[in-house]
Amino acid sequence: MDSRKQPNILVRLWLGFWRGLTAFRMAVFNILFLLVLALIVGVIFGGSDRLVIKDETTLVLSPKGMIVEEYSGTPLERMINEALGQEVPETRLRDVLATLEQAANDNRISQVLIDTDELWGLGTGVMQDIDQAFARFRESGKSVIAYGGFMSQGQYFLASQADEIWLNHDGMVLLEGFGRYRNYYREGLDKLGVEVNLFKTGDYKSVMEPWERSDMSEADREASEYFLGGLWQDYLESVAMNRGLPVDVLVDLTHNFTEYFERAEGSASRMALDNNLVDRLVSRPELRAELAQRGAPDDNGDFRRIGYRQFVGADLPVRKPGEHVGVIVAEGMIVEGDQPPGTIGDESTSRLIRQAARDDSIKAVVFRVNSGGGSAFASEVIRRELQALRDAGKPVVVSMGNVAASGGYWVAMGADEVWAYPTTITGSIGVIGFIPTFEESLARIGIHTDGVGTTPLAGALRIDRALSDELRNLLDTMINATYREFLALVAEHREMDVEAVHEVAQGRVWTGAQALERGLLDHLGNLDDAVASAARIAGLGEDYRVSYVEPELKSWQQLFVGMGAKALVTAGFEPGNSLVNWLPRETRASLMRDLRLVTEATRSGRPGVIAHCLCDAPM
Repeated sequence: MDSRKQPNILVRLWLGFWRGLTAFRMAVFNILFLLVLALIVGVIFGGSDRLVIKDETTLVLSPKGMIVEEYSGTPLERMINEALGQEVPETRLRDVLATLEQAANDNRISQVLIDTDELWGLGTGVMQDIDQAFARFRESGKSVIAYGGFMSQGQYFLASQADEIWLNHDGMVLLEGFGRYRNYYREGLDKLGVEVNLFKTGDYKSVMEPWERSDMSEADREASEYFLGGLWQDYLESVAMNRGLPVDVLVDLTHNFTEYFERAEGSASRMALDNNLVDRLVSRPELRAELAQRGAPDDNGDFRRIGYRQFVGADLPVRKPGEHVGVIVAEGMIVEGDQPPGTIGDESTSRLIRQAARDDSIKAVVFRVNSGGGSAFASEVIRRELQALRDAGKPVVVSMGNVAASGGYWVAMGADEVWAYPTTITGSIGVIGFIPTFEESLARIGIHTDGVGTTPLAGALRIDRALSDELRNLLDTMINATYREFLALVAEHREMDVEAVHEVAQGRVWTGAQALERGLLDHLGNLDDAVASAARIAGLGEDYRVSYVEPELKSWQQLFVGMGAKALVTAGFEPGNSLVNWLPRETRASLMRDLRLVTEATRSGRPGVIAHCLCDAPM
């Protein structure tokens, strides 16, 4: 028996605390040591690990997730998320286009394989860019083969660029058409006792309908059917041309899918083959053997390949000297404050505009917008920054991506010219105000709010009180004044009468082609067309370069991005689980999008005026 006296309780607590602190300190130092070690290894061996491409190599174009204008989040955030297995699958459009351009001129690349299996979708706007990029690539005479299992219409559009489409024996091509379906919350909110206070302008401004209705309004149905019909017709014509099929054949297939499926005795792959949607049915082993025969085998007998991410090179190209057209990407919801890429913050985006203004090598700017809008206040801040850039003598051209509507259209009024795809979703000229209150919800559990104030507006913005008549009148006046400001801006910059603008406004959404007919745009074309126009306005001639204006990483950020974050995984960090992960992905995305819009509208503590359409491209 040990007769030694045990320490008292305070000493034992102190020793336990100190041991825990020591373990934590050592864990932190171990993480830092692993990161520094990764940096040292990269410096020592990075130079010798250069990519070597042999002749007769197959370029594998396998985009992941959504095709976007820019990655979401900062490079440091993306690096950490990748290490933790939480990265958002995204592929930049500019990387796809650069890959095809580079591969066309590289004699070591003999053919291209499009692998569609990890692609989630692409917007209707960028179809034109992809169409033109593949058309230029085919001039090189190199073959393009597309392969996949299940092909949705976004995946199939990309596959239709190939000379041949090969489908897995158990695969499927599903062209389901474009739809615009939303969750409507009114009945559920009534059960919860939530009072929805909505102020809007225009019969077609439907962004907040789900919070005040249980179904789609007739005005929203009319507008949606019109612009979706235009987008779908454009899709059918593009795919039919790529496949050498009459449009009527695709229309018949999509309207009588079940009948064709029964004819193929329940085989979706056979149905696709019989109707010339695909050229061959092959397994992956058969695919690898065929590509090795057409190109060259590697040391393991597989086909010699290189992924497009390795092939296209570094994310940030070397800045070449000369006169530049700067491209500023504005993608995501427009909100106030300093925001990471993937969200348009008035402060962060304005900083990029001023950065372009200070750069003497940038002679013109293309403002690339891919946004359904957001805060009207933030939209006006950005528009004025673009106007100031023009006043400083640098031309500004807006290039609209998949969607540039509501606030995304508002910011375009600061440009010399506005370009859009025929399939860009644009317009939605209108504003709303939205304040939910929860006085009834709280009353149901016995919580009530009462008190006094020195003015009619004192405490009027509390969400636990019903909106007063004074506040309702104030918000209604504010919304209508903002709408008149929006109309006046459009009228001034589009050289239209205010009443003429009102006729095509009222929150109604148009395709790019429809908007051009109504005087809301200057030209139809892609980003390259907008860049060429900006160079022309600036008088740059043919000898100019294009560079993206992006936030500069701080030195410590460059350090961590350069050496990677795989060491975080070894330190025990595991991906977290969201409370709503059990919901279907589409429902979860819709719910989070709607909630974020409400959050952004109310987070500043003052009445928010929203210019948003929630009308993203439906591919």
